[in-house]
Amino acid sequence: MGAGDTGEIKKMKKKAYNKELFRLQLELIKLQEWVKVKGLKVVVIFEGRDAAGKGGVIKRITQYLNPRVAKVAALPAPTEREKTEWYFQRYVDHLPAAGEIVLFDRSWYNRAGVEKVMGFCTEKEYESFLRACPTFERMLIRSDTILLKYWFSVSDEEQLKRFEDRLSQPHKRWKLSPMDLESLTRWEEYSEAKDNMFAYTDTKKSPWYVVNSDVKKHAHINCISHLLSQISYEDLTPSKIELPIRKKSRGYIRPPQDEQTFVPNSHLQFTE
Repeated sequence: MGAGDTGEIKKMKKKAYNKELFRLQLELIKLQEWVKVKGLKVVVIFEGRDAAGKGGVIKRITQYLNPRVAKVAALPAPTEREKTEWYFQRYVDHLPAAGEIVLFDRSWYNRAGVEKVMGFCTEKEYESFLRACPTFERMLIRSDTILLKYWFSVSDEEQLKRFEDRLSQPHKRWKLSPMDLESLTRWEEYSEAKDNMFAYTDTKKSPWYVVNSDVKKHAHINCISHLLSQISYEDLTPSKIELPIRKKSRGYIRPPQDEQTFVPNSHLQFTE
């Protein structure tokens, strides 16, 4: 399905999805090694409505990566002190050094979205952000930072379905905050805020890439494939490694195991 296509999407089979996802994850490992060796600085921003699927694709991107290289920045609400800082300041602290990838699970674009819609910033602060943001991003790019921005687009019907799913499952219920529930009643306000944000910040130097996320599996594959296509890299997989031969024992006698405190076995019976 190409960009801008509409209509019902035929869902990918689980087996095909897992096979393709793993292939892409192996490519992400190659990209990670290239970033580390070449000293690249990579920032990837994930934005979208609540329950649009940002967290899911971030998990799949980082699943096999080294957390020392690929880091996730998911900042909480600003503290009282941070509210008095230059707006971009707390995000700058999380930008990558050479050889690092930082994935922002929401970013400085909070000001153009939730802060605008929920009234957490003044109109002056909002307008100042829209003017300053393209300049800030140009500064990042000029400092040799690779900047990619993804907007996860979800329909109102699918968002409601995912919220209901979270409410019905105890392990997902923590994902629903009062702010998330409030967003359901402000669909049009969020749409207007997103469109205005794009009008100011969807630039040639730093474009927004929209991911249709109504079907999660497709969103994962499409986003990761696109990310890999945006950074030129080579395969630095090392040649075959042989394990060294273990040295002969020197006769060292270890302390008795009963002097250690072991975690008790579960009462469940484990079977193969």
